[in-house]
Amino acid sequence: MQNSRDRETLTTWDKEHLWHPFTQMQDWLTEEPVIIERGEGIYLIDIKGNRYIDGIASMWTNVHGHNHPDLNAALKDQLQQIAHSTLLGYSNIPAIKLAKKLVEITPAGLNKAFYSDNGSTAVEVALKMAYQYWQHKGQPQRKLFIHFENSYHGDTVGAMSVGGIDAFHATYKSLLFKSVCLPRPKPNEIDNSSQWIDAVEQVILDHPDQIAGIIVEPLIQGAGGMIIAPNGFLKQLETLTQNKEILLIVDEVMTGIGRTGKMWACEHEDVSPDLLCTAKGLAAGYLPLAATLTTDEIYNAFLGEYRELKTFFHGHTYTGNPLACAVALENIAIFERENLIERLQPKIAHFNQRLQEFYSLLHVGDVRVCGLAAGIELMENTDTKTPYPFEDKIGIQVCNAALKQGVILRPLVNTMVLMPPLQIAISELDTLIDITYQAISDVTQ
Repeated sequence: MQNSRDRETLTTWDKEHLWHPFTQMQDWLTEEPVIIERGEGIYLIDIKGNRYIDGIASMWTNVHGHNHPDLNAALKDQLQQIAHSTLLGYSNIPAIKLAKKLVEITPAGLNKAFYSDNGSTAVEVALKMAYQYWQHKGQPQRKLFIHFENSYHGDTVGAMSVGGIDAFHATYKSLLFKSVCLPRPKPNEIDNSSQWIDAVEQVILDHPDQIAGIIVEPLIQGAGGMIIAPNGFLKQLETLTQNKEILLIVDEVMTGIGRTGKMWACEHEDVSPDLLCTAKGLAAGYLPLAATLTTDEIYNAFLGEYRELKTFFHGHTYTGNPLACAVALENIAIFERENLIERLQPKIAHFNQRLQEFYSLLHVGDVRVCGLAAGIELMENTDTKTPYPFEDKIGIQVCNAALKQGVILRPLVNTMVLMPPLQIAISELDTLIDITYQAISDVTQ
């Protein structure tokens, strides 16, 4: 624990020099920051020694808890070998082993892995691969991507171009490439899945031979508000893309690595996409690492004579970083060694059951759950579905109330997100739920 002088100095330096993401810094400068010093299991510990349940898995990344001995050991062992060497024209052992393992555990047909650093870059890779693939196939007119309202695929320019959240993306509209945005699913409507597929098909008919690919967050949209897709939609989308010979890109950055109760959300509907993006939990919340998995068909389209310039001209300095890949390998090994997916099932059932209690609160309008991820939507009037005004910062108020009781949360405006580390115990899960319930009650009742 830091002494008071250290704390004051760190706070001053933070406010003088650090620009935080997705944060209104004018507000930040008037508040006392929570500065995390260390972690133990599901807990984060600040420089004052306060302990908090990590209710959002450190931005949806942490899988097995902080300071996990096996992950620490894997990182230290690799550090004794080498921290980094380039993958441009050379290779390294952890990157090779992880690529093989990813091919083994992802849906059938995804036989090639391309590394990058985070979810946005994994999506950029997928979009560029899809775009260039059609050029190599002699169909350069295929330039359009279909995406969905409230989708979020990252903050780089390509990823924003297939994003559907105006608050994040509208400012940069003139920088973005053209795409087609469709309304999001509304699961309470009758036969909505078929209606939504019909809408996708109509866009394809309206743009004959122009669609390069469709990108989707499988089963649940994350940053867009934890919106659940209708049952069967993902499978119908796969069938449609196969019939129309359009590439299907699934963004499993948030949904992958066990979050939905299977290793990949695609598995719930037995879907094998053309491209799959993974990041966040891939390295168990330890290091930046992402991968884009794709098929032999796409990979082979890039093969050719050097002079043909079919090379995929894309890469990152830390692509395939040995430290990150070594931790990711141990992350997957823990899943297999501890049979974690099976062990998650009773925890997921308990999580779902407990969350239904939130409907007893006057201002909870909807509770959306998928695996060990949930969104609790708060409304000023649940009868008329009237949201709280943005400027009321209701979600932030709830986070502040939860923080005082020992839980770290982060809202999506008026939707409270619960996404703890997968290894959280049921007793700890109950504490997280109880504190979140009380915080919402204190702020909204």
